[in-house]
Amino acid sequence: MNYKSENSGINRRFLLRGGAGLLFAGLLFRPKVVWAKEYLTPDQARKLIWGDKAFAAHPVTLTKPQMKSIKKASKTRVRNKKLNAFKSAENDWFLLDQVVGKHEFIDIGVGIDGLGKVKGIEILEYRETYGYEIANPKWRAQFTGRDSSEHLKLDKQVKNISGATLSCRHITDAINRLTHTWDQVLKPL
Repeated sequence: MNYKSENSGINRRFLLRGGAGLLFAGLLFRPKVVWAKEYLTPDQARKLIWGDKAFAAHPVTLTKPQMKSIKKASKTRVRNKKLNAFKSAENDWFLLDQVVGKHEFIDIGVGIDGLGKVKGIEILEYRETYGYEIANPKWRAQFTGRDSSEHLKLDKQVKNISGATLSCRHITDAINRLTHTWDQVLKPL
């Protein structure tokens, strides 16, 4: 039996099989959609945290023993030995860092005062498709005043955001790592 339409001359069975194949291929080979939001430049983040205080670039390269010590103290792996740091005359610091959200990087700026306490944290760029709620000022305020004397844990001292658990955890880990970096490396500089 041939299933050709009298008017069109198209084989319906072939059309249905071909259409199903194209639909299946479309589901398998979806284009990757990347969503990114740039909230602030590093200078804007520094001004939000520190106002008009002057900072000078003060890049720091961590040694292997320092990286190992920071990892042990913060319980967080140190991925990059180069620290993008800026220092004020009063020994306050502004640090630029990058953490992994779920799949993509999140750029952050962190202010640490001369006593090692977090002055503020700003999200510079968020590249994930969801979980952007970490940019909420109320959530970020949880880190203000924290230092290396307390190991921060998600769902303990830091509230989690549903749908952004990995981003929340990795930013919490970054604050632990950066406060211990201040304590062990930046404090005496």
